[in-house]
Amino acid sequence: MVNGEIQALTIAGNDSDGSAGMPADLRSFYARNVYGMGLITAAVAGNSYGIEAAHVMPVDFIKTQFDVLAKDFKIRASKTGMLADSDVINVVADNYDTQVFGPLVVDPVIITKHGAMLLEEEAYETFKKRLIPLANVITPNFFEAQKLTDEPLDSKESIIAAAAKLQNLGAKNVMIKGRHDNPEQADVSDYILLENGDSFWLSEQFVNTERVNGTGDTLSAVIAAELAKGFSVEQAIRTAKAFVHTAISNEIAVGHKYGPINHWAAMKNMD
Repeated sequence: MVNGEIQALTIAGNDSDGSAGMPADLRSFYARNVYGMGLITAAVAGNSYGIEAAHVMPVDFIKTQFDVLAKDFKIRASKTGMLADSDVINVVADNYDTQVFGPLVVDPVIITKHGAMLLEEEAYETFKKRLIPLANVITPNFFEAQKLTDEPLDSKESIIAAAAKLQNLGAKNVMIKGRHDNPEQADVSDYILLENGDSFWLSEQFVNTERVNGTGDTLSAVIAAELAKGFSVEQAIRTAKAFVHTAISNEIAVGHKYGPINHWAAMKNMD
């Protein structure tokens, strides 16, 4: 019998095409040898061309999912993804218990990698007040970090200042993901500020591809998986960065336009 005691949880929406959200999270857990559980917050009807409809789960159903998981399992780490609106953010914040669900990795999912807002202003403010203080690790993309901190992120100094502001909002460890929307850029550099004050940059070569759906989901899910296994935040982040780069670098032919990253390649090329 395989020992499945290393368990991690994703609190996220389901993408029907499997490229992002909960499907990407569960593939990431599997690839890192962690048993994954899913607490669904929303369902999205979409394909490689785009999203056509979305449905948010009722808050009482979300709460019941917390209750039933808490009764049966000892989850070692969790992550959040799409939380949709203030009601969902509040029910997650009200029911998240670190003693039951472990350290929390918060993937903001408030602005797309191209800069489009995904949350209304009211929900954004709720996210800042309720969810960031629960974050053991927060992983905003360039635009999300810009919005959350009111920093221009036009220099290394402003990125460093933004990370400090996110810690002041309550996040213990911060990973600000580098911008990756310029076909001419040579690499993508992320800035990490740890709870103990240590900081460093992580860089990988830029890959010019449209098959990047689920990148942020996968990064945060791998961090959660590594934390569930008992690794340090720094090691979890380094593993996640390498995993995602490998998954992006080895394109997979799914769909006709914006496709998913390749979890198979990342799983085969890493320990």
